[in-house]
Amino acid sequence: MKLKRFLLRYYPPGILLEYIQSNELRAKSIDLLSLEPETDTETLLDSIASQEPLISNSRKPQVRKLIEKLKEKLNEPTPDNFYLYKVLGAHLLPLTNTSFNKAGDKFITGSYDRTCKVWDTVTGEELMTLEGHQNVVYCIAFNIPYGDRIITGSFDRTARIWDVATGECLHILSGHTQEIVCVAFNPSGTIAATGSLDMTVRLWDVETGLLVHTLSGHTSEVVSIDFDTRGDRIVTGSFDHTARLWDVSTGECLHTLQGHTGEVTSATFDYSGDLVLTASSDGSCRLWSVDVGHCAKSVTDHEDEVLDARFNWTGAMFASVGMDGLGYVYDTATGAKLGVLEGHSGEVSRLMFSPQGTRVITASIDNTCRIWSVEPGDVGRCVQVLEGHSDEIFTCLYNYAGDTIITGSKDNTCRVWKA
Repeated sequence: MKLKRFLLRYYPPGILLEYIQSNELRAKSIDLLSLEPETDTETLLDSIASQEPLISNSRKPQVRKLIEKLKEKLNEPTPDNFYLYKVLGAHLLPLTNTSFNKAGDKFITGSYDRTCKVWDTVTGEELMTLEGHQNVVYCIAFNIPYGDRIITGSFDRTARIWDVATGECLHILSGHTQEIVCVAFNPSGTIAATGSLDMTVRLWDVETGLLVHTLSGHTSEVVSIDFDTRGDRIVTGSFDHTARLWDVSTGECLHTLQGHTGEVTSATFDYSGDLVLTASSDGSCRLWSVDVGHCAKSVTDHEDEVLDARFNWTGAMFASVGMDGLGYVYDTATGAKLGVLEGHSGEVSRLMFSPQGTRVITASIDNTCRIWSVEPGDVGRCVQVLEGHSDEIFTCLYNYAGDTIITGSKDNTCRVWKA
């Protein structure tokens, strides 16, 4: 093995190693999830070097500098007081979804007008329009961290993979018999997943566009898909009241996560891949052990359907939002409620933790987004209300640095907010 270069990952903290083995470029990560500004650099450096053969004595000075950079980043204050930077009249018909690339210099929007558009975040310039779908473009994603491919899923029952540099459609992924409503890339960008109202998930080879596996077993619509950090497993959430864990390499169903009494609206892994968090229309969220497929904890504070639930990057806490207009923040280890996000005047459909993990942003049908503190001793304080949309907001996203927010609305616009 020959080390080629180091890459930094700020959130969650880590160092990525690119190396050559058997004439192939490969990558591995050194996760530093417990890193704190007070961490002793030399002790950590010695520990890393003792466990990683690629870190020779000659490479230690580089790694030392990277650790110090990560510690400096953790010490940076969380951005507050976002201002409206750009208003983009993105599409002729309402938007459906938005997504940033890793660098945050580009984002994409999908729409009922059957297109996906690629935008320059800084200038607000429309870089290209991806055309070809015959119905609503409902779900979209970049292949993070690379950002050179986009997948779009449509009500026309196909997905498409696009080249970001040229806008060329590289593959049309056909085979679903109903609308596609969720898409995702695995972390290495080699496999794309599409989930459909036809009750199946399909896994596709990104390079060739060929079908790898069809994941069958759900008895109702599949509305949520998420790969774990290693890309070995995928979790799917369905209106059949269950989530399922699958082996990506074989397509085998490893566990069926049963217990909800209503539709599962979202299902996601924590960063470690050891836990899955599900949200349901039964008003509850559940934490599941991935290894055994058993429910570890259930929280039931919402008085109506839970529409979204997410972990922060450490997995130490999670938050949920729902039709009751409220959000809740919980301690993952104990299931204890840490705070309430109260202030929206209508249904809250989306949430996202800031990359730093100290803020949560929520999107509501009351035409606003709200930014909330989730810092110890301050959980649930509304830091800022983002106003100006004239219709319900269905999506809200932080960029990778946490200093830019995109909000997308049924008023046909998206807004770019800067700290």
